[in-house]
Amino acid sequence: MLTVALHTLRTRWVTLIGTFVALALGVALIATMGLGLASTLDAPAQRPERFAGAPVVVRDSDELRVPSPIGVRTQPLARPRGLEPALAATLAASAPTVADRSFPVRVAGRDLVGHPWPIAAFGGYRLVAGREPRRPAEVVVAGDASQIGTAVPVRTPAGPSMRTVTGVVAPVPFEQAVFFTGAEAEKLSPRLDNLVVLASPEVVRRTAGPDVQVLTGADRHLADPAPHRDREALIAMNALLGTAGGVTMFVSVFVVASTFAFAVAQRRREIGLLRTAGATPGQVRLMIVVEAAVVGVLASAAGCVAGSYGAPWLAALLVREKLAPAWFAIGAYRWPYHVAFWTGLAVALTGVTVAMVRAGRVRPVEALREASVDARAMTAGRWAAGAGLLVTGLGLLCWRVIADPGDALHRKTYTTQPMLLITAAALLAPVVVRPVTRLLTWLPAQLPGATGMLVRENAAAGVRRTAAVAAPVLVTVALAGSLLGTTATIARAKTTELRQQTRAHLIVRAAGGIDDRTVARVRQVPGATVMASATTAVYTLEDGTALVRSAAYAVDPRELTAVRRLPVRAGNVADLDDTGIIVTDEWRRHTVGERVGVWLGDGTPASLRIVAVVAAGTGGTGVYVTRHNAPGTVPDRLDVAWAAGTDPGAAEAAVRTAVEPAGALVQSRERWIRSEQPGTSRQTRIGYLLVLGIALVYTGIALAGTMVMATTGRARELATLRLSGATKRQVLLLVAAEATAVVVVGTALGLLVTAVVMLGIQGALIALSVWSPVVLPWGVLAATAGTCALIAVVGAVLPAAGLVRGTPGVTPAAWRVRR
Repeated sequence: MLTVALHTLRTRWVTLIGTFVALALGVALIATMGLGLASTLDAPAQRPERFAGAPVVVRDSDELRVPSPIGVRTQPLARPRGLEPALAATLAASAPTVADRSFPVRVAGRDLVGHPWPIAAFGGYRLVAGREPRRPAEVVVAGDASQIGTAVPVRTPAGPSMRTVTGVVAPVPFEQAVFFTGAEAEKLSPRLDNLVVLASPEVVRRTAGPDVQVLTGADRHLADPAPHRDREALIAMNALLGTAGGVTMFVSVFVVASTFAFAVAQRRREIGLLRTAGATPGQVRLMIVVEAAVVGVLASAAGCVAGSYGAPWLAALLVREKLAPAWFAIGAYRWPYHVAFWTGLAVALTGVTVAMVRAGRVRPVEALREASVDARAMTAGRWAAGAGLLVTGLGLLCWRVIADPGDALHRKTYTTQPMLLITAAALLAPVVVRPVTRLLTWLPAQLPGATGMLVRENAAAGVRRTAAVAAPVLVTVALAGSLLGTTATIARAKTTELRQQTRAHLIVRAAGGIDDRTVARVRQVPGATVMASATTAVYTLEDGTALVRSAAYAVDPRELTAVRRLPVRAGNVADLDDTGIIVTDEWRRHTVGERVGVWLGDGTPASLRIVAVVAAGTGGTGVYVTRHNAPGTVPDRLDVAWAAGTDPGAAEAAVRTAVEPAGALVQSRERWIRSEQPGTSRQTRIGYLLVLGIALVYTGIALAGTMVMATTGRARELATLRLSGATKRQVLLLVAAEATAVVVVGTALGLLVTAVVMLGIQGALIALSVWSPVVLPWGVLAATAGTCALIAVVGAVLPAAGLVRGTPGVTPAAWRVRR
């Protein structure tokens, strides 16, 4: 049987080429993703940038550290307090020190960051023209020498002013800064962020004590503007590559299993002849396994070679798209190749398992069959697997909607949720193929001529063929509809929430904050009700083990109800005071009147009373406290609502005049909602393009291979049509129509899966008190279905054209049994 298996590989290469290419592509992608993941796990530590030239940097802890039964839990603080002046004085008495401060500055319409000039030397800044600032009104900026001596408008936390540029420094890649004298920077930003100490680390540690950070070596990057930039980028890359690798595994097993199962179904007469010649079921199964093993080994080896070229290309793409640090590159690792090779071989053997069992059941009498009608396409095992996956998928969908609707909106959930339903639909496809095909082809069958009737009968009779071709179309359409539809629906829901919760007519925002004088001027506008809010955070220790950070807004409770329409579940938002908090129903403890222990944005512990509970919605609602419980914050947003009878045009003009010195942005309610409308991040968009691209490539391979396999197996049928009087054009038109009909069936099943998934998302949104319509990417779905139809038609018509060429009659080319 081993010799027979090798001979069948040589003579049936057309039926196995699609499987080979699919496996090779899958292994190449797994090797590529594995090499990328290995390179992220062994990445170098982020280098210091702004303090690369500083021997020791002392800073207050920017993390909240809370002890728990399973260890110390940490979270980054929303508002670090800065170093205590007394500690700075103690350190300055023991060694020379340089104070560092950072504060928002707007120069000539550009948002920059301000620093004292003495700190510039430690970050690689160097003067290329002019001199350092020596007076309060002087600054140094990055740019060209032509700016020296010019007066530029500068807005600082102290307000707007004109400053003279006395020097220019070369730009650096990690920030855009403007430098003031040390005394002026201290006046503008009293908080001491960092202290560079020109002494040995041991001396500094003894003097500073254990409650502050003493940074040396590579740890100095923790004082940089984005200390965790590289780590966050690598975590995002891990999620992206992991998702793509998971989809690759899913689709490759799906395609390989479908292709092998159909190949065995096409070879029933051949296997029947082998059984008639004396082959046992075990020998037939061994033949199938050997074929799969040979294809698996060759395809896996080819895939590993392709992956070695694909990984550097992927790394360059991630760097170019700014999804990876600029230094990221693929390292020399071997284990990803081993994982990819053996996974590919396992996929090949797993995919052939069902086909192997079915092959062993073929009886010798199958050699005498002439009809190609599939009388029994569903086996007991297929029924059990399909029904089990369907029940599991629907059960998980319903459970999430009822028990944890917020989890249904998480990317990991809605990326993997459709896979169970897709697999279940593919396994149960033969059950619905015949009725769906008859329904979709009913109208064409009523038209004059036999083409419509033949399309209907052939597709309904060849259930296995129809299901095998429809399966990859089902995967691609369902993935595209579910993933893109879910993200679009969630984005629409977030926009709906913004619209429902905002009563304000104008929104005023400023990245660096809005000073109290500007807020007071806006409040003086006749007919204006103004709520000033500051973004902060609160922290809770849930179940004694999980330190959870919640976005919070510091507001004046007297103005909250006038400009916001919160989805209140219990309590009264008007009861908010300095001892209270408004929480969402996602909190572990959310009973009105109950006191909860929290840590404020600067790490200060507090015990606050729950005065109201609001619906969490899609996650953007947040909690509310008063300004008393948000120390160190300044308002960054003003919500302005007009009283009845106020002239909106005149009032808006007055607001714009009031905030003009602060350089704040004024937007109407509708314009602000449009600007805040959530969009798909670049990382998510590229990830989905990668995932859907993989699915579409696999679909093309599976469709082309299956259509070629199915068409070459219909040589006798097509010859009969020619002998019956059908012209070449009519035969090719019939084949094209059948291929299109099968793609339509696969598209319909994919849309059915998409509909079920989107109903789950809609249910989750309703459970979260968000009433928003479902959004489907009809353009992408149409393009996907059209591409699948084109591939299927070409894959069917080209081999059919070769089979029907020549004069109709009993010729060897028309009637011999196709191998």
